[in-house]
Amino acid sequence: MISVQPIGDRGLYEVRVSGVVTDIDYEQMLMPALDQAIEDHDRIRVLVIFDADFEDFTLGAMLDDARMGLRHWRGFDRLAIVSQRPWIRRAASGLGVMLPCPVRVFPLEETDDARRWLTESLGAIHQTDLGDGVLHLQLRGQLDSSIYAEETEDLNAFIRANDRFRLLIDARDFDGWQGMAALFEHLKVVREHYRLIDRAAIVGNSGWQRLGEKVLGRLSGAKTRFFKADAIEQAKDWIKS
Repeated sequence: MISVQPIGDRGLYEVRVSGVVTDIDYEQMLMPALDQAIEDHDRIRVLVIFDADFEDFTLGAMLDDARMGLRHWRGFDRLAIVSQRPWIRRAASGLGVMLPCPVRVFPLEETDDARRWLTESLGAIHQTDLGDGVLHLQLRGQLDSSIYAEETEDLNAFIRANDRFRLLIDARDFDGWQGMAALFEHLKVVREHYRLIDRAAIVGNSGWQRLGEKVLGRLSGAKTRFFKADAIEQAKDWIKS
């Protein structure tokens, strides 16, 4: 049996799975509910709870599960899976590698933690106009695709006011992307604006961030430099010079 309930009105949904799940449960309950949810919200966050009395999937349900994953590939923003069954937790962890959204697996006693994880902010982007066409971009924590959606309009407004600009990327507290969808959104933003950059500085701690500076320089043709984390003030002086 499968039941689907919205949690508030922010695109959060709770799916409870119990007993034996058949293809009828997928076709008559889960798929229509998710179709409607994604139509209403574009991207959704889903909590899937396998109750203690869950027994198994039928073969038809497993095939429907695979079809559903392909059908809603880009519709999930975040997915939390709660179960005590080791095989479900292993399968869910493997699913997280393939899906473009963040996926976390929780034991049944941590259901409340799973709910909190779905709603909490995992990362942030802070934009500061330093004047004279210089944008200070601070990346913090682990970014998901919704963060980019929230910040795009501010970035576009800055670019409309500056035909060309200089970019200071502060990645000292940046821990990467939550899922492939967030990485794709990042690459989309870079692709749309990199030709407008005259100069760029990246401040960070990691070798891959240093590599990012070189890639950005090659893509944009702009003058770029990498600064270590303790050299943020030197980076600001250089980007303004």
